[in-house]
Amino acid sequence: MFGCIRRLGCLVIILIAGAVWYFFYRPDRGDRASRTEPREALPPLTSGSRPASGPVASTAPRGWEALTTERAERGRVAVESLGQRSGPVFANLSAAEAASYIFLVVAKQLPPSAKNAEAMVSGDRLQVRSDVKLSDFGGAASLGPLASLLADRDSVRLGGTINMIRPGLGEFRLREVKLGKLNVPAPLIPRLTGQIRKGDRVEGTSSDGLPMKFPDYISDVRISNGRITLYKNVQ
Repeated sequence: MFGCIRRLGCLVIILIAGAVWYFFYRPDRGDRASRTEPREALPPLTSGSRPASGPVASTAPRGWEALTTERAERGRVAVESLGQRSGPVFANLSAAEAASYIFLVVAKQLPPSAKNAEAMVSGDRLQVRSDVKLSDFGGAASLGPLASLLADRDSVRLGGTINMIRPGLGEFRLREVKLGKLNVPAPLIPRLTGQIRKGDRVEGTSSDGLPMKFPDYISDVRISNGRITLYKNVQ
């Protein structure tokens, strides 16, 4: 009986060894791997005609980038190229190029004390952050009890979408505001927007929107895949 058990144990070991060889060392395994063709990479979106439906790979930078005059100039050139009769019908800008152009050249809506401004795209939102003085937001009068939890100078992070209201006018609509480590409650955002906004509220803009002037030939602005795409009015 013990001899039978030993023979049965040897058979089980042989079967296990055969299974291991079949799954990991069989001759046609390498052939199958070599026959598997890699997927073709999608081309990046570049200035040209309006893209067709379907996903487009993006080579846009990821993470925070500083707002600079050089990036503002690149943004300006890309936007003005859409105004040319033979120019492209859309143009892609990185978050930093778009934010530099908007906040340093066009709208200039950053708080006066802003330093070390940076931008990035997160989902369908443009994110802008900077170090500012609390007084730029109205201090305790606007922030209420939140003011006591913040330093005299702290970081501010604005997140929102860019909407076209009419030809020549758009807005950066704030959907989220973070002061230091505190997320500002949604009901307080319009009040803070009023502190950032320069001048009276422009007719047609939202209570939580910062107005932005665009050339009349810009018809739409979309945020996705790490880039901000501006479309030309081709009608």
